[in-house]
Amino acid sequence: MKSFQPRRHGLLSTVAVIGLVCVGGTPAQAQQNSVSGADSASAGLEEITVTARRRAETLQDVPISVTAFDGDQLTLMATQDIVELAKFSPNVTLEVSRGTNTTLTAFIRGVGQQDPVAGFEPGVGLYIDDVYLNRPQAAVLDIYDVERIEVLRGPQGTLYGRNTIGGAIKYVTKRLSDEPELQVRGAVGAYDQLDLIVTGSAPITDTLRIGGTFATLNRDGFGENLVLDDVDNYNKQIMAARASLEWTPAENVFVRLSGDYIDDDSDPRQGHRLIPSASGEPVLNDVFDTRAGLNTPTQEVQMGGIALNIEWEINENWTVKNILAYREDESSSPIDFDSLPVADVDVPVDYENDQFSEELQILYQDDKFSGLLGFYYLDANAFNAFEVLLGTTGDLIGVPGLNALTLGDVGTETWAIFGDFTYDLTETVSLSVGGRFTHDERTSQILRQTLAGGFSERFGGAGTVIATTSDFNGSETYEEFNPRASISWQPTEEHNFYFTYSEGFKGGSFDPRGQSTAAPDLDGDGDIDNDDIFEFLRFEPEEVEMFELGWKAALFDRRLLFSIAGFLSNYTNVQIPGSIGVDTTGDGVNDSFIGITSNAGDADINGIEFEGQALLSTDLTGAGDGLNFAWTLGYLDAEFNEFIDAFGNDVADQRVFQNTPDWTLSGNLTYSRPLSFGGTDGLFSVINTVAYRSAASQFEEPNPFLDQPGFALWDASLVWESDDGRLQFGLHAKNITDKEYIVAGYNFITPGPDGALIPNLGTEGTLTAFYGNPRTVLGTFQIRF
Repeated sequence: MKSFQPRRHGLLSTVAVIGLVCVGGTPAQAQQNSVSGADSASAGLEEITVTARRRAETLQDVPISVTAFDGDQLTLMATQDIVELAKFSPNVTLEVSRGTNTTLTAFIRGVGQQDPVAGFEPGVGLYIDDVYLNRPQAAVLDIYDVERIEVLRGPQGTLYGRNTIGGAIKYVTKRLSDEPELQVRGAVGAYDQLDLIVTGSAPITDTLRIGGTFATLNRDGFGENLVLDDVDNYNKQIMAARASLEWTPAENVFVRLSGDYIDDDSDPRQGHRLIPSASGEPVLNDVFDTRAGLNTPTQEVQMGGIALNIEWEINENWTVKNILAYREDESSSPIDFDSLPVADVDVPVDYENDQFSEELQILYQDDKFSGLLGFYYLDANAFNAFEVLLGTTGDLIGVPGLNALTLGDVGTETWAIFGDFTYDLTETVSLSVGGRFTHDERTSQILRQTLAGGFSERFGGAGTVIATTSDFNGSETYEEFNPRASISWQPTEEHNFYFTYSEGFKGGSFDPRGQSTAAPDLDGDGDIDNDDIFEFLRFEPEEVEMFELGWKAALFDRRLLFSIAGFLSNYTNVQIPGSIGVDTTGDGVNDSFIGITSNAGDADINGIEFEGQALLSTDLTGAGDGLNFAWTLGYLDAEFNEFIDAFGNDVADQRVFQNTPDWTLSGNLTYSRPLSFGGTDGLFSVINTVAYRSAASQFEEPNPFLDQPGFALWDASLVWESDDGRLQFGLHAKNITDKEYIVAGYNFITPGPDGALIPNLGTEGTLTAFYGNPRTVLGTFQIRF
């Protein structure tokens, strides 16, 4: 645990130097014939290799629901960050969190975590080259230098380092080439977008290679801050670097030392008010404009990490892998909840996270038996400091500059033993069994103070402490065993049927926004003691049990590939975090807020997923052209069986799942044909994609202002690529119809009589929304030397 003091580590600057000095890169891949993946007019769709089970397998053979994205395919469509992957992944929600530029909100099959503060674990695991990211800050990863990205749906834990209850996203970078290479990619587009990505690599000796990537990603804001000079809203100013050193001292040994760094200097992303303010400010016409008056501290995000990956193939049967990593990130954000110049609900925040992880895997494979046994250790710390300046409320009750300071420090030390093994009972039937034992220890410090006179010294003010409402230090240990079993039947090479049972859990913790003085007499002894406070601030682990039945097929000489899966899951002890305004003085005015996190829910989540790809036609005009169609479809029926509110009432019939639309669909139609350009032979592709999401709620309690009705996004690309893969030019349009859609929001409004909206924190009424990107057009180029 750390003290509640500002701190800066040296790693971020060290990784930045590594990234800037070692500008190298990735191996060139053979050109793919557009998104269709057809190698020739007579070929079927190519096989996709994934490592979802920690060994290389075709997507067809893996008895897991997984969507795989090839790096070259993502480049063709100018996919810029992992949030865009949700368009093409059934039952997946990936969004930029409220009030941030780079914090990730992720949900898979209804399971996730929206709140990014310390103490709440993500329900969806994000991995960079098998290294788990413990926190969501700086996790909206830009896509560059990537070999593939895999989205795994359902509980993961018997194959991966960290238990993740909802699913996992694997970001896999490319290995270095044996030959010197250099690649330059750029983009110029709307809102003065200007991106440059330089990737290169070179062998130092026959066994040693060095390489990396440098990226600068820039764009003006989609809107303006109307009260602060020279501050955009929704702009982008990112510098990123990645470097690696790869060594193969023997044919059966691979060693990679890698480092990455991100520096995000974008302006703060502020919300759009959905209702007029109590003082008469009207709703703005442009949803990307804001009147937010807070800019202390200035927005800044830094993230970096180093990793050492060693693979040793002892013989044809045994392999040992070790993954050692350290990461840290620091964020400063001024979040103006009310989005007004007045200090009604102003929340500056600092996040500081670090983690050390060690993972050891022993893998075995022969003709009939394969599997792995692993050990995982994580020592992580998540610290956040934030203030809630209630200036208008303070003026109302005679306490100018009323402010609440919260310091939350949560330490996690966890270790696990996991394994997953597959045995071929016959030539067509395989049985897999696995399990994971996890030991989690959570230690938490929470300090909450009430101040007068504005912000504290930490956030550039001179406020003075007038009361301490929480001074908590506690720890708790959680242990859990999660099994997994599946049976698969492959009657022919073209078909794979599987049935899987799996369990997952997400550890408990303590609400870092909790207020000790608000704790009730939970044990009924007539006194509010430390035991009452401990139980009031603590929340238990949540668990999922899931049954899944799936079928994967490759038909008509691999001209048609598809997978369909149906699943039933029971979701228990659902963690519901939230914060509400409270009246601490009994005068009828909410002069503070408290965090309340409970295991309120028990739910059933059932669904179907159907995705595939069809090579509709080749040689349509006799010129070697082709037409390809890819699709995804997801349906979820997610309902609470029980939902206990803060007053002990079961309100399951009044609650819904947040960030979980019933339907997610997408279709991608690609036409490609050979086309010479400037005397250079190449392939020209026209790519059209439409993605639809049905209505979804931002919170468990529906809100007619914040809830997003169903909507569709249409993207299109025109791309030419030379046959040798050295040149590529593209023109891309995103959100062609310029659809406005909400991805996050803040709500501190209580419905009153006759439709009145009554503020329950602040006096102006906080009901603000954040939106997905508007229509953008950009041109791209790529040159490989």
